[in-house]
Amino acid sequence: MFFISLTILLFLLYALLFLYYSNAWKKIPEYHPSVNRHTQTMVSVIISARNEEKRIGKCLESLALQNYPPESFEIIVINDFSEDNTSQVVRSFSAGFPQLRLIELSDFVRKEDIWSYKKKAIETGISQAKGTLIITTDADCVMPRTWISTIAAFRNSKEAGMIAAPVALTIPAGSKSSKLPFFIFQIIDFMTMQGITGAALQKRFHYMANGANFAYTKQLFHDIEGYKEADDIPSGDDMMLIEKASRANQDKIYFLKSTEAIVCTPAEATLKSFFHQRVRWASKSSKYQDYKIKTVLALVYLANAWLVIVALSAFVVPGLTLLLLAIFVIKVFAELLLIIPVSRFFNHTKLLWWFVPLQPFHILYILFAGWFGAFGSYRWKGRRVTKSGRMP
Repeated sequence: MFFISLTILLFLLYALLFLYYSNAWKKIPEYHPSVNRHTQTMVSVIISARNEEKRIGKCLESLALQNYPPESFEIIVINDFSEDNTSQVVRSFSAGFPQLRLIELSDFVRKEDIWSYKKKAIETGISQAKGTLIITTDADCVMPRTWISTIAAFRNSKEAGMIAAPVALTIPAGSKSSKLPFFIFQIIDFMTMQGITGAALQKRFHYMANGANFAYTKQLFHDIEGYKEADDIPSGDDMMLIEKASRANQDKIYFLKSTEAIVCTPAEATLKSFFHQRVRWASKSSKYQDYKIKTVLALVYLANAWLVIVALSAFVVPGLTLLLLAIFVIKVFAELLLIIPVSRFFNHTKLLWWFVPLQPFHILYILFAGWFGAFGSYRWKGRRVTKSGRMP
């Protein structure tokens, strides 16, 4: 009886958490800039790139088409010791794209002297930036024409110091139809995280961001001393920075809920790359200082682990089958409270037919990614990251 009561209590807490997120997401006003959206704000877009020769071209093409005044923005690509032709691709764009600059990280630091390459690359880019507003993104992203102008207008309207903006996964070009469920799984999962990010920032409950679409003033970056005290952590250029900023000034941090600022990036093409990506994301959770996000992550992990425990126990105690069904329904219903309105924003409601069939895979993914994120190692951009944080 105690086991049943504890199980029901756990999943009711889980449901209340997602109800809280759902209500918070719905309260975020959608932002639509005025017709005269151009501002005099100088913007520096910072891109850390490693081994991106096949994808950075599309990113730069979308940036060249921005409707922001050309004299008011610059693009700085920092080549992070690439082992391919990333630098050559960027240089090929330079002639017809005067706002574009290429920086070689090797000109500023020896690779054996650092652990967190991406943080050092971004830090180096900011040190060379002319803009008062910094926007970071990734080399595999594609942006709408309104991207820079929307973020700049929002920053000015809110006098924001830091902005987490929306990111959407897309199905990689040329993918086989047989892999469609795998890509849809990633899209739904990532969309859920975006919903939680926006909801949490709306309530100032905890602080999340994604470096693929992240903006902050150069002044704020310097005021909080950038990545100081987190420069020995390989990942977390986004989460560590927004958490640090939240301790300095929570009232200046916003989520930009605007379809005109959505950045698109392809889902991982293989199960192996997907797993390493999510383990990398999970690995930084132990470094968070905010107990609220740690509590949320613990609750989510425990609920998924408990569901598996109940499922295995039901084989031995058939009477638990009804309990298993009940908590599974609670879990699905709770998550849909958030995912349905978020999917409307991202125009992905048709994908929700896959939500229930993909649940078993999502539960196992949470367990394995969380476990390996805490205790295992992963590979990223050809570098192996161990538990010590070293990148041999």
